Amino acid sequence: MADELTIQQVAEATGLSVHTLRYYERCDLISPIHRSSSGHRRYSASDIRWIEFLTKLRLTGMPIRQMQQYALLVRCHPNGVPERRQMLEAHRQSVIEQIHQLQANLAIIDWKIQHYAQLETQLATQLATQEKSHGRVKSS
Repeated sequence: MADELTIQQVAEATGLSVHTLRYYERCDLISPIHRSSSGHRRYSASDIRWIEFLTKLRLTGMPIRQMQQYALLVRCHPNGVPERRQMLEAHRQSVIEQIHQLQANLAIIDWKIQHYAQLETQLATQLATQEKSHGRVKSS
């Protein structure tokens, strides 16, 4: 990876849109990005690692407002490790609860799939039985 990447390169590398990257900067999730002499954003490797971490928080359901609070703690309170840990622990618990709920939902979906497979087997058996009985009637 180059020392600095353009916003388009970062968008491709992270899977975020250019618009989202600009939004993250506007709402202070990302520290102001270094700019080249032409005024174009130039992202460093540490910027990208931070963006990738933010993406993980977002994908696991952390609200933007909480992400902003976390980013503020990182930027303005470098010794605020206990607060950051507590935020992440609370978010972790929320993710665990989401996983349990998803597993319960998946179990219901699995049950329904199995139920439909049984119905299909029953219908196929009934159809075969009907075809046999109609076949016997015709041959009699």
